[in-house]
Amino acid sequence: MLSHNWRALKSPNSLPIDKPMQCFVYKSGRKADTYVYLRARDDFAALPASISDTLGPLTFVMQFELTPERKLARESAAVVIENLRDRGFHLQLPPTIESLLVTPDS
Repeated sequence: MLSHNWRALKSPNSLPIDKPMQCFVYKSGRKADTYVYLRARDDFAALPASISDTLGPLTFVMQFELTPERKLARESAAVVIENLRDRGFHLQLPPTIESLLVTPDS
């Protein structure tokens, strides 16, 4: 039986899974509570034109080091990392009304 260290695996575009990744966050000038995460600062070419047009101007908010263990307010770090690796961006949409009404007891 072969043993694989999943942390040593690489994505199709050769970014290691276990290495910290710089992440650049921008907020939409047109859509409230909507953010774009990019793996390279100001790399708006990674965004499809339809998304860029919908979001309008993007304003830089912050930069941080992203790891699978990092806690993010609304997103799973693993999902953000996967999207950054595979697409070059991650789109964070505002929560839905239903998700705001759900409580741990329901």
